[in-house]
Amino acid sequence: MSLLSENVIPGNHGKIFGTNAEEKKDLEEIKSKVLSIAGVKDVIINLEIYPREFTVHTTKLVNIKDIEDAVISAGFHAIPKNQFEL
Repeated sequence: MSLLSENVIPGNHGKIFGTNAEEKKDLEEIKSKVLSIAGVKDVIINLEIYPREFTVHTTKLVNIKDIEDAVISAGFHAIPKNQFEL
């Protein structure tokens, strides 16, 4: 594992996660839980694609495990996508 694969790096690019949540209210709950993590600046939900995705922007290094745990506490899963397109 590496710094990039285990953390969300601060900046404008953020980190994209896929989720099994489908309803807007469930996605809003996920957004609320993730925003409560120290260092998370913004969560953008993409309702245009399926499965749903959300992008997390941070102000400091945030461990991906912390984000996954926050989403699990809402009753769903979060799967980080690749950092860069292949």
